[in-house]
Amino acid sequence: MIQKPSSKTVGIPARFQSRSALQKASAIVNGCIGLVYLCFGIWILEEKLRKTQTVLPLNWLLLLLFQGCTWLSVGLTVSLRGNLLPKIPIRLLSILAVIYAVAVFVLSIFAAVLNKVVTTKIVLDALSLPGAILLLFCAYKGYEYEDGVHNTNGSGLYDPLNGETNGSNKDDYTAQVTPFAAAGCLSKFSFWWLNPLMKKGREKTLTEDDMPKLREAETAESCYLSFLEELNKQKQANPSSQPSILKTIIICHWREIFVSGFFALLKILTLSAGPLILNAFILVAEGKGSFKYEGYVLAISLFFAKCLESLSQRQWYFRTRLIGMQIRSLLTAAIYKKQLKLSNAARQMHSSGEITNYVTVDAYRIGEFPFWFHQTWTTSVQLCIALVILFGAVGLATFAALVVIILTVLCNAPLAKLQHRFQRNLMVAQDERLKASSEALINMKVLKLYAWESHFKNVIENLRAVEYKWLSAVQLRKAYNGFLFWSSPVLVSAATFGACYFLNIPLHASNVFTFVATLRLVQDPIRAIPDVIGIVIQAKVAFARVVKFLDAPELHSANVRKKRHMENADLAISINSGGFSWEENASKPTLRNITLEVRMGGKVAVCGEVGSGKSTLLAAILGEVPNVQGSIQVFGKIAYVSQTAWIQTGTIQENILFGSAMDRQRYEETLESAVDAHTASSLFNEYVMEALAAKAVLLVTHQVDFLPAFDSVLLMSDGEILRADSYHDLLASSKEFQDLVNAHKETAGGGRVAEVNPSKGHGTSTTEIKKSHVEKEFKEPKGDQLIKQEERERGDTGLKPYIQYLNQNKGFLFFSVAILCHFLFVAGQVAQNSWMAANVDDPNVSSLKLISVYLAIGIFSTLLLLLRSLAVVTLGIRSSKSLFSQLLNSLFRAPMSFYDSTPLGRILSRVSVDLSIVDLDVPFSLVFACAATMNAYSNLGVLAVVTWQVLFVSVPVIYAAIRLQNYYFSSAKELMRINGTTKSLVANHLAESIAGAITIRAFEEEERFFAKNLDLIDTNASPFFHSFSANEWLIQRLETLSATVLASAALCMVLLPPGTFSSGFIGMALSYGLSLNMSLVFSIQNQCTIANYIISVERLNQYMHIPSEAPEVIEESRPPSNWPTVGKVDIRDLQIRYRPDSPLVLRGISCTFQGGHKIDQEIWEVLDKCQLREAVQEKENGLDSLVVEDGSNWSMGQRQLFCLGRALLRRSRVLVLDEATASIDNATDLILQKTIRTEFADCTVITVAHRIPTVMDCTMVLAISDGKLVEYDEPTKLMEREGSLFGQLVKEYWSHYHSAESH
Repeated sequence: MIQKPSSKTVGIPARFQSRSALQKASAIVNGCIGLVYLCFGIWILEEKLRKTQTVLPLNWLLLLLFQGCTWLSVGLTVSLRGNLLPKIPIRLLSILAVIYAVAVFVLSIFAAVLNKVVTTKIVLDALSLPGAILLLFCAYKGYEYEDGVHNTNGSGLYDPLNGETNGSNKDDYTAQVTPFAAAGCLSKFSFWWLNPLMKKGREKTLTEDDMPKLREAETAESCYLSFLEELNKQKQANPSSQPSILKTIIICHWREIFVSGFFALLKILTLSAGPLILNAFILVAEGKGSFKYEGYVLAISLFFAKCLESLSQRQWYFRTRLIGMQIRSLLTAAIYKKQLKLSNAARQMHSSGEITNYVTVDAYRIGEFPFWFHQTWTTSVQLCIALVILFGAVGLATFAALVVIILTVLCNAPLAKLQHRFQRNLMVAQDERLKASSEALINMKVLKLYAWESHFKNVIENLRAVEYKWLSAVQLRKAYNGFLFWSSPVLVSAATFGACYFLNIPLHASNVFTFVATLRLVQDPIRAIPDVIGIVIQAKVAFARVVKFLDAPELHSANVRKKRHMENADLAISINSGGFSWEENASKPTLRNITLEVRMGGKVAVCGEVGSGKSTLLAAILGEVPNVQGSIQVFGKIAYVSQTAWIQTGTIQENILFGSAMDRQRYEETLESAVDAHTASSLFNEYVMEALAAKAVLLVTHQVDFLPAFDSVLLMSDGEILRADSYHDLLASSKEFQDLVNAHKETAGGGRVAEVNPSKGHGTSTTEIKKSHVEKEFKEPKGDQLIKQEERERGDTGLKPYIQYLNQNKGFLFFSVAILCHFLFVAGQVAQNSWMAANVDDPNVSSLKLISVYLAIGIFSTLLLLLRSLAVVTLGIRSSKSLFSQLLNSLFRAPMSFYDSTPLGRILSRVSVDLSIVDLDVPFSLVFACAATMNAYSNLGVLAVVTWQVLFVSVPVIYAAIRLQNYYFSSAKELMRINGTTKSLVANHLAESIAGAITIRAFEEEERFFAKNLDLIDTNASPFFHSFSANEWLIQRLETLSATVLASAALCMVLLPPGTFSSGFIGMALSYGLSLNMSLVFSIQNQCTIANYIISVERLNQYMHIPSEAPEVIEESRPPSNWPTVGKVDIRDLQIRYRPDSPLVLRGISCTFQGGHKIDQEIWEVLDKCQLREAVQEKENGLDSLVVEDGSNWSMGQRQLFCLGRALLRRSRVLVLDEATASIDNATDLILQKTIRTEFADCTVITVAHRIPTVMDCTMVLAISDGKLVEYDEPTKLMEREGSLFGQLVKEYWSHYHSAESH
């Protein structure tokens, strides 16, 4: 399925291989010892305070805490990070640890013997000795390889896998690499390493050049190779079965998944401590404290608990984002690698648009999944812990809450199944729309020439309508899920308090607000469940699509191409009774009974009628067509010129060199022929016969006059070689070949060409034609390059993109409804808890009344949530429709200059990934960002109202938070934008590679293109990495500030005299304060997410206002309905340039084409006239036969005939033929020329052609040189005119024709 690159052997750096068992054992043992020391010390502290209300004496307590911290830091540093530190200090540290451990061990044994008691501390002291011994072994044995096997640089970085990266050496790479690579633990935990980039972003607008390179571990090459190695291990372990890609990815990243899971668990545990601290606070407020200074200890504990919660959550999120980026990179690389090896049958199943979708949409969705992965189990753990806390607060009433939670989950199960099905159908509809869009955009010039824009736009709009159907279904299910889970806390409250009433469980401030605080802490994770479900479903569907693609059949060209024949060194091509078929299990192979042998220096021509198998023969030699019979071997390197030109975005030099080293003399010679050659004969003589004299050449041609020069001519018909012989022997023995040559003679010798007298020598040479009409000085054109750097917004655009989005189709109205509903919902929640706080201890308010009012407010709030959800869906669908309609209209009305200067990948990235984000993510993220911000400010507001003194702290903190956020956005916005533009580079390179896959394979340049793809993936991954790192950088600092506010509020409650606050309002304030951290996180996270997503609206908007062509219809200038009656074309001083700043290509041309001059039964008749009837009738489905992308299942000649048939069927007054028969044999061309003369007798026919006989049939000939009209007259008059360019071309052609005849 995916094979390891064979061109070089690459070693996997040590950091990607498993750590040694010694290191793992040392880390686990010493880490556990350190943690147990710490926990034991904290437990002793708590016991002292509870029993004696004092911490004195401190000696044993400080010793335990010191031992714990020291053992934890030393143990983990030596075990896991020893390779980043000098060897001697590490070894000295381990020796000191052993000496200390031995001393402690001996003293502990003496203490146990003397006291006859074995305490916990004695056990720990005893266990520290084996831990220290493990450290010693680790320091001396664990890092021996660093001295020789693997090279590292000063930053602890491994050298690039191929010795260089992007053409720069190791020192350049190290200098430009992200500071994260060399950051220590403290720097990583605090994101201090990001400060230099954030500072630079504040001082200037960041550009692509400011992006540091990724650490070696995160590069696409490293991710892909580690994935590949693990995949190969699975293949070797079980060769009979296909290895699981999902299992391989998990094995590659299990350590990172485990570590991030540890931080996720730590976050849940620290979060769950909040309600317990709150309960203790209420008891202190009621005068039921355990010891004198308990309030102070609780306030400090609260601060540290929130800081630890922040640190653990930031590491959780950061590390899972990093895993997701690595997975996205390796999948993008694997998809690119796969498309270079895709078989023809597989390529018909996976169009270029679909493959682009796999990278831009599916890999993106899969990369998002690791971020949400731990929430699939942490939410459950959090709920279980919450239920335990609730049971302690309200007893048996907890079971009512459990029943509601279970019912919520059960109600969601059928919705989740429906959403999975709808999501899958949405992706299929998206593929169909993107496929049609891709075809239309690629062939936009043809659509405009035929004036078919409206028809194809309608086709795409109809496909988009199907997509809207499934999009609406997906979004509605998401809305229902959201309503279900957002309302679940209200339903849980109703059930629990109702159960308390019926079970006669008393309600007091302590148990009520412990319940409320616990519920508030779990409500955000519960509300995120729909998002988690949606992400899981999207990732599952996307992963299934990617795996199906990666499992698709591949080409086996390695079986065809060999380096050199061992016995016959001059053998180039050998086919023995070969059979080749494009289709698998075809009853009739495409090529049959092919026997061919070509030696070095041999010149072989291939000729035959349209559809006879000429191009397929070349494809078979290239290894593109599966060999079903006989054998084929090809030796040496291959150069391939395809029938349709394929070039890349880049410079002319890059396209000509195509990976070859620059040889200036040879390069100049290539340009001199390539640039100045004006006739096929000069190309043939100078290249095929002279430059390639020592090479084996196979030339597929319809120009019979070249055939005498070849050593052998292959005559093909219906997939077989009829005859293979020299030109003259073939002419003497084959009637079919005679017919082909006679057809050429008839076209060449018939008509007005015969009027040219060839007796005067050999006519004017090509060189003379060049001198007289092409000789000119090449000047550097003024103006900049055609393909410009992709534009992006810069600086702070403020609310502009949000207004652009909400201005679509009454968006502001639905957004306002959604925000108003959520505001009322938040107000309802505050009112609920205020009612409970004010009356929970009031004996005048009965329990029934207390609970009834509480529930009534809650039920009203849930109805507001339903209305909010429906408003969001309506907002999203209507805005998407409006944006897409404007985008599509703009693209179809854009001038060709836009398409000439804009790579396809830029447009495709907008109509795929950007549009997908706008469809699925923007509406919910926008409303949730506002909702989460409201929640955060409501929490802060309640805290400030109850304890107004906290405003002295909170106001400066809010000011600092706003400044910090502005500082962050200076860099973050540019990082997001650069991420968007670099994403287009990946999509564009992929689209170009798909189009040129055959050429890339023929030149064996797969590794070079793959290397460029890896580089582009890294170029895109770097801004993405620093963008989500900046997000965590900001949130960690804001969380520390919010922890300060919460601790200050708690301290206020302790410092102020007892009775200042009722226990109910203390409980309410702290329950809101405890969720301040989480609500702030959700607020900032949603703001950053929508700030990222809104870039997609910016990018769509850039292409929604492209300067348009002239209107399709100008009412006051509309011609009569029967226009044109004659078909006259009048050109006056026509000047044309491709774009405003480019030189003129037509310079003041004036001429007139007089009217009538030449320059489903119905469909069958047209097919008959185009010589296609027989080919279509042979197909099983007749007129309904499939035409795949680019028509690649039909020959090039047949495709041209289809286009001609289209023109015949249209019956236009003006027919334009631009090299319309270039890929058609002479016999067919002769018939077609007669058909055109007959069918378009009353029409104006404008022909662009290189075949002189075709031009001779025209009434007038217009000759152009250097963009200027040189001559325009009847052919006979031009041939009689002295110095006529056309006359000289005709004489040169005639001379060549007679020269061929003489052979």
